[in-house]
Amino acid sequence: MPRDQTMEAQPERPPLRLGEPAPRFSARSTQGPVDLADFRGRWLMLFAHPADFTPVCTSEFVALARAAGEFEKLDCALIGISADSLYSHLAWIRMIHDLTGETVGFPVVEDPTMEIARAYGMIGRGAQDAGAMRMTCFIDPDGVLQASTSYPANVGRSIPELLRLLQALQHTQNGDVLAPADWQPGDPLFKAPREMASDALSGTLPTDWFFTKADK
Repeated sequence: MPRDQTMEAQPERPPLRLGEPAPRFSARSTQGPVDLADFRGRWLMLFAHPADFTPVCTSEFVALARAAGEFEKLDCALIGISADSLYSHLAWIRMIHDLTGETVGFPVVEDPTMEIARAYGMIGRGAQDAGAMRMTCFIDPDGVLQASTSYPANVGRSIPELLRLLQALQHTQNGDVLAPADWQPGDPLFKAPREMASDALSGTLPTDWFFTKADK
């Protein structure tokens, strides 16, 4: 493991699951040293990509650089990560700037040993390369993994969907309401189902106890 990279998670631990604390790490990045603990108190989107200087990954980083302000308005920090070295990251974001005029202002972490990727379940324990590392993890202000998505190397992520998912997580965080299918910010949410027989029997409609829109 490189001198400037440390992991608290052990390689033998089982894959990370939703609702579990996100493994803490510290590593070098394009914005200086990064420690996951520094992001407590706000939302964090940790997203991995298979490799620098690749078409799909480059398109994602351009799109995320353009959308960074929207994530900031939602109090969500961004951290990119790949198995490439810090110097590769620096050369890549310079190329992105020269090609598109966009500045990648969020940190891009190096993970050359893929220890972070393994701890987060982004790749299998026996993986020899980072080809499967297109995973996104949403970590809440308490440092708990609340959602994750995985895409293949040949398909890019949808930035509007990432923003939609983040807002759905934030709106439903207290457990009182739920985001239904195709929910968009501003749409009605649903009340969490009531779990007593008296609730199921007391409503005007037979669905009132589990399928009721929440007041805005």
